[in-house]
Amino acid sequence: MKKIFENKFALITLTLVIGVLFGWLIKPSPSQLEATDGHAHGLESLSNQLWTCSMHPQVKLSEPGDCPLCGMDLIPVTTSSSSSSNPMAYEMTPEAVAMAQIHTTKIAGVDASGELFLTGKIQPDERENASVTAKYPGRIERLFVSFTGEEVKAGQRLATLYSPELLSAQRELLEAVKSKNDFPELYQAAKEKLKFWKLTESQINAIEQSGKVTEQIDILADQSGVVVQRNVAVGDYVSTGTVLFNVVNLNKLWVLLDAYESDFQFLNLGNEINFSVAGFPGDEFKAKITFIDRLINPNTRAASVRAEITNSGQKLKPEMFVTARIRTNAKSAASGISVPRTAVLWSGKRSVIYVKVPDAEMPSFEMREVTLGPRMGDNYIIEAGLQAGEEIVTNGVFAIDAAAQLSGQFSMMNRPKTKSLEVSQEFRDQITSVADAYFLVKNNLVKDNLSEAQKSLSTLDQNLGKVNMNLVKGEAHDLWMGMLSGLKDAKTKMANTKDLEEARKHFSMLSFHMLEVTETFGLNKAVVYKDYCPMAFGDQGAYWLSEQKEITNPYFGASMLACGEIKQTYLKGQPVMNLDGNSSSSPTTHNH
Repeated sequence: MKKIFENKFALITLTLVIGVLFGWLIKPSPSQLEATDGHAHGLESLSNQLWTCSMHPQVKLSEPGDCPLCGMDLIPVTTSSSSSSNPMAYEMTPEAVAMAQIHTTKIAGVDASGELFLTGKIQPDERENASVTAKYPGRIERLFVSFTGEEVKAGQRLATLYSPELLSAQRELLEAVKSKNDFPELYQAAKEKLKFWKLTESQINAIEQSGKVTEQIDILADQSGVVVQRNVAVGDYVSTGTVLFNVVNLNKLWVLLDAYESDFQFLNLGNEINFSVAGFPGDEFKAKITFIDRLINPNTRAASVRAEITNSGQKLKPEMFVTARIRTNAKSAASGISVPRTAVLWSGKRSVIYVKVPDAEMPSFEMREVTLGPRMGDNYIIEAGLQAGEEIVTNGVFAIDAAAQLSGQFSMMNRPKTKSLEVSQEFRDQITSVADAYFLVKNNLVKDNLSEAQKSLSTLDQNLGKVNMNLVKGEAHDLWMGMLSGLKDAKTKMANTKDLEEARKHFSMLSFHMLEVTETFGLNKAVVYKDYCPMAFGDQGAYWLSEQKEITNPYFGASMLACGEIKQTYLKGQPVMNLDGNSSSSPTTHNH
């Protein structure tokens, strides 16, 4: 019995040893644990994956399956690879742009720098257009110009015509030649008849000298140019006056531009225009206005403005689209802006247009919400949201929007909420006067002039006192009261300091509240800019509002005048999008 227990004890001990050894052998390595942990993270990432339908991008589900609208398999939403810091911009490859047939056009109107932008196209000079007609009836025996686009010279043979009437006239001439000494009047009348039919003197002399009638007469070009129309073929019978060819001299061209009523104040005969065409990017051409149409087209509400240009080398071609710049004395965007209806993704008064991002490494297009005015022919008037001279997508806009939807970016169907609130025009005028006083303070800090900046604060205080808080109700009233308190507090602290750097710290708080006012209520200014200096206050960074595009830094003044960058552009009447749910202009120095 004792041996049995001893054997059992040995057996149990042996089993435990084997179990420990086996457990050690199958224990996962640290790298395996990391891989397992990574897999867990992958599962967590997968759980955050969104799935959408290629036909209905508005559908976004947290798991794969079928589209509830059409039953198609859902596909994962891809993350955009755009390197742009602008969440409203969508980046595409040049190949994708070409495949989508995306075309862009600079829009017309007067920009803030005082340049009037107009669009139009190249047309032949109507005075250089000649029709080659049949001077007598007959049959086309031969064509020397068989296709349109062929260049011809004055006097060049275009066709050969057989005409029984012309044969009779030649016989009359030969008979008159025999008795021209006795009856010179008959001889002269016979010659004049052939000249009336546009036979040249050399052709008539050849008939007289040969003494034989010519059965086939050549039709000659009246001027040099390009054959733009051929109306006959070999064997056709033509009557007197039938147009055989149209020949246009393309050495002189017209640039025809569309101008709206509000543009006329900036246009005068003799104005020099600079224009470009898509076919020659980077090249700029010059011409002068020679005619302004006295009638307005009732459908488009535009009149034609004509400039003339000498087309040396025939580089320019009729029907080319042009974008023209005309320097004016205007300093505001007083002119209406119109865009082709193909550029608009229509969703009511507030619709979407895609604007090409300038100077981007890859083609990028920013979604822009605009306020539509009336439709005029094939164009829409834009009341707010665009600036003259910006380049917009006029063909392929739906392709860009669809690609942005599928990549999970903002699009027409997925727009961010707006920070802006609707307020009366009177209230907006009053806060614009506050902004004007703010700009005086800012510009004096740019000049490192604390005393003048503090004098400007008194104007700011007066304009704040003129704002009628009863013009805003509910949420707008509560927000304004909070902003008013912040503006007054920053203004008071800035006015009571004698140190320029300390004043600049309080100015950052003033700027913070002024940016809040701008984004929430808007200003009655064509355009203002949100600028940012990353080096202000020991690299903490600070924002300010500017009325000019050029960077002039109020936090450094003359020591680093141009330090900074434009972070956002605010256009008159355009709502400000809430892209992150927070104010990106939140000051880093509010405790100073």
